[in-house]
Amino acid sequence: QVQLVESGGGLVQSGGSLRLSCAASGSSVNIFTIDAMGWYRQAPGKEREFIAVITSSGLTNYADSVKGRFTISRDNAKLTMYLQMNSLKPEDTAVYYCNVIVRKVNYWGQGTQVTVSS
Repeated sequence: QVQLVESGGGLVQSGGSLRLSCAASGSSVNIFTIDAMGWYRQAPGKEREFIAVITSSGLTNYADSVKGRFTISRDNAKLTMYLQMNSLKPEDTAVYYCNVIVRKVNYWGQGTQVTVSS
């Protein structure tokens, strides 16, 4: 089993910053079994959308909407992934979900709310 615990969401003004964390744990998860870690978000009335991903080799990819503002990173020793969000905009308001792929199986966090006020 794999457990994902997210933290770091909250309310911030436009132009501000937040850092999200996602800690993975469980008997089947370690740096060798994690294929990739990523972030998605879902705004009210919209479908869940891809934000960023970091592979086991450290390669990263971002959605165009956050490129240059968000940075994904991971601490392999802590099995924790981060999303540094800068220059936040009201349209970034959403529930942010952590996604981890362990041996080709997708696992999701419970979600953390990010609200950006104008």
